[in-house]
This record gives sequence, C-alpha cells and structure tokens, in this order.
Amino acid sequence: MSAPGAVSSLLKRTPLYALHVSLGGKMVPFAGYEMPVQYAAGVLKEHLHTRSAAGLFDVSHMGQIALVPKSGRVADAALALERLVPQDILGIAPGRQRYAQFTNDAGGILDDLMVANFGEHLVLVVNAACKNADEALLRAGLSDVCEVQPLTDRALLALQGPKAAYVLAKLCADVESMRFMDAGPRVVDGLDCYVSRSGYTGEDGFEISVPADQAEKLADALLSDKDALPIGLGARDSLRLEAGLCLYGHDIDTETTPVEAALEWSVQKVRRMGGARAGGFPGAENILGQFENGAARRRVGLRAEGRAPVREGAALFAAPGSSEPIGKVTSGGFGPTLNAPVAMGYVPTSLSAVDAQLFADVRGQRLPLRVAAMPFVPNTYKR
Repeated sequence: MSAPGAVSSLLKRTPLYALHVSLGGKMVPFAGYEMPVQYAAGVLKEHLHTRSAAGLFDVSHMGQIALVPKSGRVADAALALERLVPQDILGIAPGRQRYAQFTNDAGGILDDLMVANFGEHLVLVVNAACKNADEALLRAGLSDVCEVQPLTDRALLALQGPKAAYVLAKLCADVESMRFMDAGPRVVDGLDCYVSRSGYTGEDGFEISVPADQAEKLADALLSDKDALPIGLGARDSLRLEAGLCLYGHDIDTETTPVEAALEWSVQKVRRMGGARAGGFPGAENILGQFENGAARRRVGLRAEGRAPVREGAALFAAPGSSEPIGKVTSGGFGPTLNAPVAMGYVPTSLSAVDAQLFADVRGQRLPLRVAAMPFVPNTYKR
C-alpha cells in the first residue's frame, strides 16, 4: 500500500486546484485528478442552489480537442468525423454543437462527447478518463484529413442554473442571445473564451473554455456574484441523475449501444437506414439493425416506492420471489429536488414501459420500484 502522499502525487490537478482548496473544497481522486466532491455548504445545499440560482463547476479535467481540416474546409473535417460516430456532423451549423458517441465495431460506446462547429474547425469535449484513448482514435482515423490538436492550455468551467445567464451576462452581454447548444468564441471579462449554452444538469447554463492561466481570474469574477456558488462532484452527479443524463462507464460503456441506452434521438435520420449518409461508422450494422428490429434491453428511469435509495449495481427482478435477475441499476441515489430516491438501469425491453413494476435487491431485501419517465426533473434549456 502506498503512502497517501505518494497516491496524491500520481493525481493531476486542474488550474483551479488552489482555488478549490482556498474555498474549503473536499478533494478526492476522480478520473486521475484531484477534484472537489463538495464545499462547506454540502452536497444537498449545492444541488438545490444550482436548481434555484447558479452553480459553478470545474470541469477542466475533461478533454478539449480541435479538429482542423487540412483543406481549410470544415465540411471535410465533419465528414471525416462521421467515420467514427453515428451522428450527422456535417449538419452542425457554424456556431452550433451536437451530442455524439464514438462507437466500436460491435456498436458499443467508447465515449460520449460534444462536437461544436466553430466555422473553420471543430472543437470536441470528451470525458476525462477517455481523453487519451479518444485522441489516439482521432489520430488513427482522421489524420489524413485533419490536424488533431489537444487544447491542453485551456480550462473548462460550467455555470449552471436558472440565474446562470444573468450572472454570465455581467461579464459577456452576448450570452443572453445564445440558445441551447449554441457554441463559439466569446470575450468574457476581457478574456478570449469559447462558450456553449449547454451543460450536464438539466438546467439552463453555459460551459466556458478559458486559457488555463486565466481560469482562476474568471472563476473569481463569477463567484463574486451573490447568486453563484462553487459546486462539487457530489451535486454534479445528483443533478445529472435527476436530469436522466448518462455517466460514461456506468450508464453507457463499450458493451452498450446508443439504442439500448435510449439515445436514439442523438442519431439523426441522415445516418440511419435510408438516409443520405446511412452507416459508415463503427458498429453500424448492429446499431442500425436495432433501429429496425429493436434491442433486447433498454435504459430506463426507476422510482422506488419507498424512501430507501437504490444504488448502482443493485440487481433487478421481475417479481419479489424471482431467483434470476433481469437487469441491474447503473446509477442511483437520492434526488434532492424531488425529495425522493431515483435511479437508472437496464431491463428487458419487454419490461421497459413506464409504470412497469420491478423489484431491486437492496441488502437482501426486495424493494418495489416502477419504471419512470425521464428526465425526473423537467429540463429548463433555452430553446
């Protein structure tokens, strides 16, 4: 067993590490980084503050990658990226972004990501634990068409909540006119940033890419507003769970297709059977076959009938006396906004209808729950 100091030395730190410590952040290992799980207010208050005002999250551990077309035509980069994802990248207008997934030959999800069209190049935001593999995937698959440029000199902040636009507009008036999934360069508090109107909480909000050496200055400016509070990983997870959003490595992984994960909405018609650019991505035969014929299992929302949270890994059963599990919980916990437990998991498609009765094994007891519509808390994106 290594000494605590040795373990810490193996972890990376974001440009906001010192700020987290100064604000009383409780630092924990996450995706190879030391990250704040909560601050003095605690997870519950941080969660509710984000739902009622504005929460500031450090997501600088995520990977930011530019795809610069060698031809100078962004359409060439978009078409090249379509070799690796089942989404319509060519159809992303300048100043817009889209959710996508890298898939493998079986149709499983290697990572999920955001893709923005900045007019002359594309910018991707990928998950922290996958960013090195994603960069290698892009280099192997697209180097004939694109320069793959990791943006390692940038930090990433997320400002989320119903007052996010009010807070950010004091530093950048342009953001008030942005719609959900708009993205592009913006000057924020005199800094050259990339801003998207998106996030991971179900609330209106923004993600702000800022030069790393200016990240603390921008965070300080945002937190000087009385409506803004620093938010840790604990509330980030409970917020995204209430929003019905997948966590990579838990709700989606290399063994899960977009159809099984109830992400059909993210695959545009042009890439499906009969579309102008159908297929041509890894796992297309399996994924498009599931669009046509259905998948054997499906990600669903789950609401426990009692007060006890049903956690990740809990086995699911069709009846209280069944001996064979029919699925499992992939994310679960307490939903502070609902004041009730919520969960997500995979069940046979035949048992995936809303209000279907299921049972979860929790410490040897079979707790009743029902399939529920998602999101559990209505989203407030600015359309």
